[in-house]
Amino acid sequence: MSTLLPILYILLTLFSLAATWFSIRYAWWSKALDYKHPRILMYHMVSDPKSGTQFNGLRVSPAMFEQQLHWLKQNNWHFVTMNQLIDNPSKLPEKTVALTFDDGYEDNYTQAFPLMKKYGACGTLYLVINRHDNDWSTKKKAHHNSGELVQEPKLSDEQVNEMVTSGVFEIGGHTTNHVNLNTIDKQTKHEEMSESKAILEKQLSVPVNSFAYPFGIYGPEDPAIAEALGYTNAVLAEGGIETDLENNRFEIRRVKISGKDNFLAFKIRLQTGKRGWKK
Repeated sequence: MSTLLPILYILLTLFSLAATWFSIRYAWWSKALDYKHPRILMYHMVSDPKSGTQFNGLRVSPAMFEQQLHWLKQNNWHFVTMNQLIDNPSKLPEKTVALTFDDGYEDNYTQAFPLMKKYGACGTLYLVINRHDNDWSTKKKAHHNSGELVQEPKLSDEQVNEMVTSGVFEIGGHTTNHVNLNTIDKQTKHEEMSESKAILEKQLSVPVNSFAYPFGIYGPEDPAIAEALGYTNAVLAEGGIETDLENNRFEIRRVKISGKDNFLAFKIRLQTGKRGWKK
């Protein structure tokens, strides 16, 4: 019996450590929010991870993205665009989800677009106007100067037009140059936000009502600027599940979907909006 005690102690210690890690990693203990609150999911790329790169968190693999869409469809989630969400928030059913994509990577067309058509999904694309040869990652943090994002292929105007014409995607503003709004003056903010809207509306012949703050960074005056320029809503980069669309139309929280998360983490985030420990 005495020889078993150390072994039991070790096993209990290992179990305790594993349980603690699981709790921190997945935040499973967070309270699930009522499904009357829509889930607004934020994606960037739908592509396989690249070894030795910095931004794999922005890359959700096509296989994982399809698994997510399949699960949402099988579990009776109702897909909407951001404009549909804002136009009729009180009339939407429980388990409503809005898929949003930031920046304008080409894999949104080659990978996400056909999968969304397959599963009857729709979404909102927040498109940077000057997205080619633009290394915007350094505008948030200077040491993000690897050139990784600037080398990622971006959507062509023809691809964007097909995505929008199909009805699968609506278009949203994301500034002209993917600027850090906290580093520019008020006039430049106006120009970046208004020119983005005007150019997209002219190119695509559709209204552009939704806006995404680049990097999720914005100043106290920026929601009012967005509203004054004719946007009807604006989204943040993270924050979890939005519970008050009526009063937060220009500071709408989103659930970030990371390429470093497995499927269990995705399902927990749909329930709680929490991500737990970031890998």
